Amino acid sequence: MGAQMENWHFPARYDQSYLPDPDSPYWFPHRETMDPQERDAAVLVRLREVMEYAYSTSTFYRTKWDAAGVKPADITSFEAFEQVPVVTKAEMRESQANHPPFGDYLCCDSSEIHHIHGTSGTTGAPTAFAIGRRDWEVIADNHARILWGMGVRPGDTVFVAALFSLYLGSWGALAGAERLHCRVLPFGAGAQGMTARAVTWLARTKPKAFYATPSYALRLAEVAESEGIDPREFGLQVMFFSGEPGASVPAVRKAIEDAFGATVIDCGTMAEMTPFMSASATAGTPDGMLLWQDIVWHEVCDPDSFRTVPYGSEGTPVYTHLERTSQPMIRLASNDLTRWVLEDNPCGRTYPKLPDGVYGRIDDMIHIRGENVYPTEVDNYLRGVSGYGGEHQIVVRRTGSMDEMIVRAETTHPAGQRDAFERDTGSGLQSLLGVRVTFESVDANTLERAEHKSRRVVDEREHTKR
Repeated sequence: MGAQMENWHFPARYDQSYLPDPDSPYWFPHRETMDPQERDAAVLVRLREVMEYAYSTSTFYRTKWDAAGVKPADITSFEAFEQVPVVTKAEMRESQANHPPFGDYLCCDSSEIHHIHGTSGTTGAPTAFAIGRRDWEVIADNHARILWGMGVRPGDTVFVAALFSLYLGSWGALAGAERLHCRVLPFGAGAQGMTARAVTWLARTKPKAFYATPSYALRLAEVAESEGIDPREFGLQVMFFSGEPGASVPAVRKAIEDAFGATVIDCGTMAEMTPFMSASATAGTPDGMLLWQDIVWHEVCDPDSFRTVPYGSEGTPVYTHLERTSQPMIRLASNDLTRWVLEDNPCGRTYPKLPDGVYGRIDDMIHIRGENVYPTEVDNYLRGVSGYGGEHQIVVRRTGSMDEMIVRAETTHPAGQRDAFERDTGSGLQSLLGVRVTFESVDANTLERAEHKSRRVVDEREHTKR
């Protein structure tokens, strides 16, 4: 079965000069449209190969699996694979603390490392992501393939408006676009005044494709409009996003589409799982995210047992690399939340799908008075309210023994004419969330804007002694 799949090898080997037929919507027509059961059979063999490689090259995996009584040869079914214990971020940090700088799950010689990225370390010790030179070429191929599925073609200009630092999103988008033989404008983000300069460069270069976070795209539209420029004048056709929920949140998605007149594509898993674009929508299936199961094996699991949940159910994604040889992740627990389905996709690809994208993290979910509140629910609701000013903040605090939620939102209504807006919006939020909400309005352009990722939740209970 695997022999029928284009360039199906481990370790992966791709022809760096290959490009598909310009008229084909597919990079690898057979791999992308084959019977999913046949693909899964080939993937099962690959999972065993990846585990054998990691077991022989990593004391981290060897020790972990020996303790669990799991051997690579035991993986003869997906049910058996679900017995493999998940990897957590805490384990990775511990491994790197004990075996600096890359941990004892590196699986290759340190001389092979080509790129080093990582977490910022603002809330603790940073985690280093080490990517080998051959792996970086494979990642570029994977991302080029997914960009092709989005409708990006050789010669198109791709504008990358994300941080070029430890953050892997910008670099992954750049690598894929370069491999696709695109013109790339690695503009960056985050510096003071940079968004206004981005408006100038977008108007000047009129790129076809644009990469950023969803919140930054909304900020960009605000800045352009404040300078008297319609963002549609940039001529963008494809806008692809990662780094935070948003591009699959209906109201956020619509706001971006309305502002720029472009197709909005949601993509992205985790930096540790680069090629992180392995979950991505396509030009033919622009809603949600397809799971490109021959690049990374995606499971959606019960967050307690880490057993796969049926299609149609909600769970937490668990990821396994199928082609990485440097720091391969095997059943990495994401702590995210999503729902998956297996249905006919308009683009013809036979992959499972996350119809709502990845809509939050388990640890971002707000627990208040016995209810679970997702910040994306508040975002989606407010963007559908007439008079919403474009930004909001959620504050959770403890008063005595009770928790309370305050939603503070900007409005375009002038002071003295906000009673109905505050009353109706507060009541609507309370009905939606099922908890008491104190709603406050503030003038437009009062709250801080995101120059990269949004930070809208302030949980003051973290600083309150019980």
